Parts: sequence; C-alpha cells; structure tokens
Amino acid sequence: MPQGFDWSRHVGGADRLKSRFHQVARAQMRRLADELGLEPGTYEIRSNKGGPAVSGEVTLHHETFYAQASQPFGGGQGLLLRTCEGQRDYVGGRNTFAPLAMLDDIPALADRIRDIAPDVDRRRQPMMA
Repeated sequence: MPQGFDWSRHVGGADRLKSRFHQVARAQMRRLADELGLEPGTYEIRSNKGGPAVSGEVTLHHETFYAQASQPFGGGQGLLLRTCEGQRDYVGGRNTFAPLAMLDDIPALADRIRDIAPDVDRRRQPMMA
C-alpha cells in the first residue's frame, strides 16, 4: 500500500504535492481495479493535472462505471462515482459522491461502486449452470 496521503491538504499551486496526489491516487485506483476484479482492457486509469490552482483529477474509467478523484473547492466530497456505457461515455448516469478519504479504504470504496454498478464485479456473481 502506498504511504499515506493527507487528502484534505490543498495541492493546487504546489507541484511536488500535486505530483504526489496523482501518484498515490493512481496507485489506489489500480488497487480498486484489482479489488473489483476488473479485466485488463476493460478499464483505463487517466491523470489530468489541470492548471496551477487545482488538484486536477485521476480517473478509473471502466466499461460500466467511472470513479474520479479530485480536491473540490471548499472541501466536501472529492470522489465522483458514476455509471456509464463504455469507456467513451463521459456523461454517464447520476452523480454519486464519496469522501476522497475513501481512497484509503479500498474494500469500502469497492462496495460503494458495487452499490451503483452491481454487475461490475463478476467474481461476486453466482455462477450460471
């Protein structure tokens, strides 16, 4: 597991901190993909550092959902979770938000994603006879 990161510490304007934010968030998104049993080729992890005043975002985009981590202005929920129809769907379903600190609890975050996209984790579905 990557060393801890203070998700509430503003990283905009601080290149070193922003790079660390992206490094740790990408690592946690990889862990999330593993926890969900996502097959290679069914998802991608992207990083967009944005401009100097913002954190940018790190996105795990699967065929049926995406999770996007960023530091919102004024605190609040930093994870956007949404269903989608393929990796070219950038609009997706209804917005669902979760605290950015959930990146430190990958099993709980995976459960949150299963709540919004129940068919994402094939390992947890019953076998067909």
